[in-house]
Amino acid sequence: MKPLRILISNDDGVFAEGIRHLATTAANRGHQVTVVCPDQERSATGHGLTLQAPIRAERADELFAQGVKAWGCSGTPADCVKLALFELMDQRPDLVLSGINHGPNLGTDIFCSGTVAAALEGTLEGLPSLAVSMACFQNRDFEFAGELALDIAEDAIKNKWPQNLLLNLNVPPCDPLKMGSLQWTRLSIRHYQEQFSRRIDPHGNEYFWLAGKAVKDLESAGDGPSKWPSDVAQIESQAPSLTPIQPDLFWRGNVSLLPKIQKIDQVAR
Repeated sequence: MKPLRILISNDDGVFAEGIRHLATTAANRGHQVTVVCPDQERSATGHGLTLQAPIRAERADELFAQGVKAWGCSGTPADCVKLALFELMDQRPDLVLSGINHGPNLGTDIFCSGTVAAALEGTLEGLPSLAVSMACFQNRDFEFAGELALDIAEDAIKNKWPQNLLLNLNVPPCDPLKMGSLQWTRLSIRHYQEQFSRRIDPHGNEYFWLAGKAVKDLESAGDGPSKWPSDVAQIESQAPSLTPIQPDLFWRGNVSLLPKIQKIDQVAR
């Protein structure tokens, strides 16, 4: 395929190994790569935007492969993509990639994920967008994940990427030769145990550290074909998970199950 203009962002920051691997993989395939990402880690910031402070961006080309244009930005992941699209890039990109994240982005955790938010910002602007994560915080073997992400994105663009489609890719931390086959998955409903750790600082004051442990809920998943596994189950089986997501959060349950609200009922009559 002809070279693509690719915008890459993340939430782990400009010094993260994952984003450097992804940018290098894309550049080695002949694509024109621009990186705009946070100047420090901004994990779990969701789709937050900076409204009460200035946003600064500094060139960081020296951190990346030759030919990659890069900026470290003081804002959130969503800020980075917005700034890239409307100020820093000379031309609109053909593709937005976010990652490679240092850790999983599975199930309803995507609502907190800065990685997914960066990709979603691209989707909201009508651009093909893909988020990619290593489903383990300790694993640093990003080469396979980068190649797989580019393979998926290039194929999807060739086959006419639908509007409002965000792809969320998670790659298990195992030898690629022992990995199961890539499969479409549904989002899991993530639950956590022991949400907070209560501690005492050196001055004797109490504070809390968010430290919940995810429950491995392999069965519960939302909308989607019933034969598709949940993304958590797919990763547990040591196979890559690819979940289609859209920005529309509208209720898809039976409308008869909605709570009775008197004012609405009066208008309906």
